[in-house]
Amino acid sequence: MTQINTPSLPIRAGLVGTGFAAKLRAEALQSDSRSHLVAVSGHTPEKTQEFARNHEAIALDSWQQLVEHPDLDLVIICTINRDHGAIAQAALEAGKHVVVEYPLSLDPVEAESLIALAEAQGKLLHVEHIELLGGLHQALRQALPEIGNPFYARYITIMPQHPAPRRWTYHPEQFGFPLSGALSRIQRFTDLFGNVTTVSCQSRFWEASDYYKACLCTAQLRFTNNLIAEVTYGKGEVFWQGLRNFEVHGEQGTLVFEGDQGSLIRGEERIPIEVGGRRGLFGKDTGMVLDYLVEGTPLYVSAAASLYALKVADAARQSVEGKQAIAFYP
Repeated sequence: MTQINTPSLPIRAGLVGTGFAAKLRAEALQSDSRSHLVAVSGHTPEKTQEFARNHEAIALDSWQQLVEHPDLDLVIICTINRDHGAIAQAALEAGKHVVVEYPLSLDPVEAESLIALAEAQGKLLHVEHIELLGGLHQALRQALPEIGNPFYARYITIMPQHPAPRRWTYHPEQFGFPLSGALSRIQRFTDLFGNVTTVSCQSRFWEASDYYKACLCTAQLRFTNNLIAEVTYGKGEVFWQGLRNFEVHGEQGTLVFEGDQGSLIRGEERIPIEVGGRRGLFGKDTGMVLDYLVEGTPLYVSAAASLYALKVADAARQSVEGKQAIAFYP
């Protein structure tokens, strides 16, 4: 990533969104003397006003007003997936640094153009991937050498919800194709195992007017190192047991993570693996962004790496639509 000129301190930030992630971002910005939360915009005026009062910021009527605000150095995007690309483009064109929760865009072509725009503008474009900072991923990465050459991996996340909420995460257009909207499932694999050669995917939706009641999406990926991986993502009313399991099989052992419990398995031998917690990761990500802007400290993930994962997820979407495997060229 190209070195960015250091903004004057404190870095003046604006938030698009008033949900859970935005709340954690606001707290992180307020707790760091290098940053100051100036403005916020949201979907509902009443909630935006309340959020702004709670965090001593000004409430703006729209994200368009926020990105054009003259007293902002940094825009942090914490809203529905569908709008990420448009807001990021407007913020970059307005001369702002940008942080966006994954995905950067639901369209890989748009995402690629945004990375080029950030380079041309000399601005930071950071796509949050806090799963890479979390205890599970860090423990898995550290333990991988213990199992020799990995050849098969499987990651399953199932989230029962009764009833399924009528909110954007269950809306096809606002959330996007499941593996694009939930991009961290793909990003874990590409971060650990590199480039992909083929993608095959199937999905099913349980419809209910504009929102679905449940979705199930499962993809098989083959990597250039010949590892085969399966990723399954499901949520909604048809599920009755939650799962968050990640396993990697290698020629000298197997790694199994069930929830927050990890094990290294070799025959009868089962060695516990300590897994750190997930609390505080949005704050950690925010602090690393400030470190980068102020001191030039490298970030933990690049926008290009996020784009690559997005291209893999979009190949899965194409596989579903075409009912065939997709040859993927890095």
